[in-house]
Amino acid sequence: MYIEKLPKTWSAICIGLYLAGIGYMAVDTLPEDFGTWLVVSALFLLVLVPCLGVPISKFVYHRIRIDPERGTLRVGRELIPLADLDPASVQAARAAVPLTTAERYAASLAAVDAPLPGLRAKDRGGPRLVGGAWGVPAGMDTVTLADRRGAALLIATRDRTAFLTALAAATGGPA
Repeated sequence: MYIEKLPKTWSAICIGLYLAGIGYMAVDTLPEDFGTWLVVSALFLLVLVPCLGVPISKFVYHRIRIDPERGTLRVGRELIPLADLDPASVQAARAAVPLTTAERYAASLAAVDAPLPGLRAKDRGGPRLVGGAWGVPAGMDTVTLADRRGAALLIATRDRTAFLTALAAATGGPA
C-alpha cells in the first residue's frame, strides 16, 4: 500500500498564528469584553479559511492511495482500477526526466481542467486531470499516464519517484 502524505506545515503555521492572535486578544479583553472578543475572533476566521484553502483542496482532490490488495488507485475523489492503467505508460513516466522547479510551476499553472467551454482538457487536447479538481496546485509535480483505452490521465503528486515506483510495483512492472 502507498499513501502520499500531504504536508501540514502551512496549516500548522496558519492555525498557530490564529490561536496565538486570539489568545493574545483574550488576555486583554476577557472576561469583560467576551462578546467583542468572540466577534473579532470570528472575523479573523475570514482570513484563516482562505489561507487553508489550498491544503484542504490538496487533501480532497490530490491525495493518492495505491491499494494493491483491492487493485485500486485512488486519486482525490476518483477510484481507478489498477488493471485499467497501461504499465508501459507507468514505465515511460518513470524513465522521463523530472522537471526543474520553474518548469514544474509552469506546468502546474497550465494544467487546467475547468468545466467551462475552452478550459476543458479534452477541448484543448490535453490529458484529463484526475481527482476532481479544476487545476493542479502551483508547484506540484504532475505525472501523465495512459489507461488501456489510450486516454491520457494527469495526476498531481508531491513525490513523483515514490509514487511511480509504487505504481510500477502495483501494476506488475519492475519496481
